[in-house]
Amino acid sequence: MVTTPEDAPNAETYYAGAYWGPRKESPEDCALRTANFLSLLAECDPLLAHWYKPTKSRKDAQKYPLMPPDVPTLAEQFRRGVNRERGGPVIEQLGFSFWFGNGGAGADGADLRLTCGSYSEAVPNSCVMTLPKHGANAERIIAAPVLPRVVSCMASAWDADWALATSWDHREKLSDEARTGTFVGWVTYLSLRRGTVPPLPAPVRIQQVEGKGTLVVLTPERFTVTNPEHLALAKRVRELLSRAGLLPPVLDGPA
Repeated sequence: MVTTPEDAPNAETYYAGAYWGPRKESPEDCALRTANFLSLLAECDPLLAHWYKPTKSRKDAQKYPLMPPDVPTLAEQFRRGVNRERGGPVIEQLGFSFWFGNGGAGADGADLRLTCGSYSEAVPNSCVMTLPKHGANAERIIAAPVLPRVVSCMASAWDADWALATSWDHREKLSDEARTGTFVGWVTYLSLRRGTVPPLPAPVRIQQVEGKGTLVVLTPERFTVTNPEHLALAKRVRELLSRAGLLPPVLDGPA
């Protein structure tokens, strides 16, 4: 199941997310993956080279940097994010959660939400980045080649089964498909554990990601739900990937 913001924006805004099935990991394991991920992100764009511990205000956050990544500090953040019933014991199989931002002001920043170490069939592991809504940062990041690189970094660092980048509006338009846990976005990554991506129609671009999986980029320009050609292309690619058996849900349990 894909994470959705509590208050979906009216304008077409974008996110990137990586998802993988049950994988029991310790806070230290999650911290090592996070440190690797943040280091890779820093090479994608200057905005993504700065991250801070969660605080009550973005101004205060700048006092507590997470960069360069420090594994013990990250592990402690994951320990604090353990899942438990109110007043009850820790629910170990649900893993750990950690939310933090990059200190960007208003709509010009990015946020990350991590769920790692879950080995339950009810809750997928995930790394979800809410991208800048508008401004210079958004123009740079929500474009090729930066956004495909971001998705590749996510997929590689977390050894994901499936990853994507698209708009929240696109996800809502495909709500029935999205509830199954796997659909085609503007940029889509599929692990080689799922199989081999078949030939796809132009202008779709296909590239390999470190021998771990395949990245599919639908269009060189920004994908939008207001463009019927974009939607038609996404539908066609989904049909081809589904026919090849590449789009099963991340979890086998109920969505």
